Amino acid sequence: MKDRFIPPRPIPVTMAIIHQDGKYLMQLRDDFPHILYPGVWGLFGGHLEPGEKPEAGLKRELIEEINYHVEQLTTFNCYADAQVMRYIFSCPLTVAIDQLELNEGWDLGLLTPQEIEHGYGYSQKADESRPLGDIHRQIMLDFIASKASNI
Repeated sequence: MKDRFIPPRPIPVTMAIIHQDGKYLMQLRDDFPHILYPGVWGLFGGHLEPGEKPEAGLKRELIEEINYHVEQLTTFNCYADAQVMRYIFSCPLTVAIDQLELNEGWDLGLLTPQEIEHGYGYSQKADESRPLGDIHRQIMLDFIASKASNI
């Protein structure tokens, strides 16, 4: 019997749109060439562990990455391509940004909808404006548009 080619399954990841006072918490990813989206703004989150549900995985990731404990997440959408299945949730940021512990990434910041639309956000640590990752920007623009259409 011939071996059949079985295409790889998309890698499941989960990400958070975290909002506070009309701004959105984003992570400036490390500027390492061996990672996806190096040196750009993206959403907090990460890979799911085998058998892990997306909501549980995101709660775990937020504790690991910024020591933020989320009680409830709201499902937003899924974004899939051949490589990655992205489960997107939203939640409010209920603490001051300086109470978060950045354990992964170069910087974090609350970006305005205008910065997201423009595709660049300023980083204190980098001391410059850095781009948003394309998929992260698209997710954020979709989220902002969905909120505007619900008004």
